[in-house]
Amino acid sequence: MQIPVIFEHPDFMVVHKPPGIGMHSEEEAGLVVQLQAQWPDKTLFPVHRLDKMTSGLLLLATNKQAAQEFQRLFESQQIEKYYVALSAQKPKKKQGWIKGDMLPARRGSWKLSPTTDNPAVTRFISVSLEPGWRLFLLKPLTGRTHQLRVALKSLGAPICGDRRYAALEEARHEDRGYLHAYALRFDWHGQMHHIVQPPLTGSRFLSPVCQAQLQAWSAPWEYFR
Repeated sequence: MQIPVIFEHPDFMVVHKPPGIGMHSEEEAGLVVQLQAQWPDKTLFPVHRLDKMTSGLLLLATNKQAAQEFQRLFESQQIEKYYVALSAQKPKKKQGWIKGDMLPARRGSWKLSPTTDNPAVTRFISVSLEPGWRLFLLKPLTGRTHQLRVALKSLGAPICGDRRYAALEEARHEDRGYLHAYALRFDWHGQMHHIVQPPLTGSRFLSPVCQAQLQAWSAPWEYFR
């Protein structure tokens, strides 16, 4: 499978990660291994990660110096990340902030605590696409494991197809987990980069009503000023 390359720069590349592929090899070759086979002349440094079920934009440095610089940018929250997600449940609130400490739960899962000693922080807005379906635009300000999946579950609106945090019987009927890394925005050596990539798979993401809303959100940073 060819991993689509969305943007190339001498210091980095941005690819579109398909859903269902892990970052590292398990039973099948992981994303990094597949990319290295696809680009044997490059040395690739993944500087952030996406969950196996999540599709979308993934940034990889192409030299060690750039990798170290990107790590600093991510740690200082200077790289803006935007995600879209679908839920079939009505959330406790339709927009705002989700904050709380993330605590280990059973079998590798996490849960959101009301405490805020070292909180995961997410901003979001949402719109109803049709009865029973709501699309979320999410901006995580921290980068915790399963952060967005746990955040939406805490709102009572787990992500469709999420076999860990949604009702398993319902999740099994979905053709994918409906979380997608939609956009990246950052300054690289004085030049602003705005990279947006709608989902390429998932019948619900590809529906006309969802596509229309994604088009309306084509500059997602405008909604979080």
